[in-house]
Amino acid sequence: MKALKPLWPVIGLGTLAGMRTLSAPVMTTHILSRHPSKKLDKSPLRFIQSPTIAAVLKILSVTELIADKLPSTPNRIEPAAIAGRCLSGALAGASIYKSVGGKWLTGTLIGGATAIAATYGSYYLRKNIVKANHIADPWIGAAEDALVIGVGIGLNKLV
Repeated sequence: MKALKPLWPVIGLGTLAGMRTLSAPVMTTHILSRHPSKKLDKSPLRFIQSPTIAAVLKILSVTELIADKLPSTPNRIEPAAIAGRCLSGALAGASIYKSVGGKWLTGTLIGGATAIAATYGSYYLRKNIVKANHIADPWIGAAEDALVIGVGIGLNKLV
């Protein structure tokens, strides 16, 4: 892994977690399964480097992209959804920080806090875009998906 300063990648992953819950763990497992860190070998976070976990999360993330467009899907600012996004960002942050020899707690706090902020920011941005432009919400959701995927690809190149 190239990034010895994990702050910006973790902020990026936390932002992705706020937009799509599984995006941060998907990108983290993708990165760390291709560039495993010896610093995670004896850690409880070692599972995050597993190619199998990476593959499973990628499949699950596709279901999240589909489910987001359904009218029955609850808002991302519901308490359970916020908690899931916070945990997603925290897991990604802890894993990245620990993998470069940093403090996992620092990564946890940055990733989780960023995910919460991005959850609210992306929710209200999406709602305002739909309202102002009279575009159906699923179309804006699809654009948000494209943004998440693009940022994820960019983060992959950063680290």
